[in-house]
Amino acid sequence: MNNDMSFLHLIMNAGPVVQGVMAILVIASIMSWALILGKSLQLRRARRDAEDFEEDFWGSSDISGTYAQLTQRRGTLSGLERIFEAGFSEFGRLRRKTVNDEIIMDGSGRAMRIALAREADVVEQHLPFLATVGSISPYIGLFGTVWGIMNSFTALGNVQQATLAMVAPGIAEALIATAIGLFAAIPAVVFYNRFATEVDRLLNRYENFAEEFSTVLQRQAIKRPRTEQDAA
Repeated sequence: MNNDMSFLHLIMNAGPVVQGVMAILVIASIMSWALILGKSLQLRRARRDAEDFEEDFWGSSDISGTYAQLTQRRGTLSGLERIFEAGFSEFGRLRRKTVNDEIIMDGSGRAMRIALAREADVVEQHLPFLATVGSISPYIGLFGTVWGIMNSFTALGNVQQATLAMVAPGIAEALIATAIGLFAAIPAVVFYNRFATEVDRLLNRYENFAEEFSTVLQRQAIKRPRTEQDAA
């Protein structure tokens, strides 16, 4: 009897169902780590872009100039830039059509909320996959373990004298499925919680900017009726 208990040997000699479970978990783990790396870079870039834009925006007194610069690269806007562009664009469009402050502010606010919702979809993308991997991987691994142990004990019914050496390899290879399941689940859960917190903070930052920018636009809207009345 071959008593090789190495990790690779146990995997290669596992039953087809257990091997299938292991393959699913390994693929899920690889996809999770690829997503973790990509999402880390995405959120880091989003935070940096938000910081840079807020620094430039609040440090400048020329809102129209900031808007003009952004329109030159409209296809590459993201985060606060897109929220600002959507709100100020709608503000300018409505301001040319009406002097009703309520209509102007309602329209620009709605445009920013739509842009914010789209940005939320972007930063939250693929997070449910991490949650799914983190929640079901241990159960998938447990299924492989139960199946492998069941087959090991079933095989004992065909021998007259059972020994630990006969059942140990089957149990060991079955337990590897649980280990791989935990290996896939633990990083997914940890990084899902981390990313969920970072996304909440980032979206709160976007919402706060939208509210502050609405105040700036409201002051801008008040100026037009007075100017037109003075001109009349």
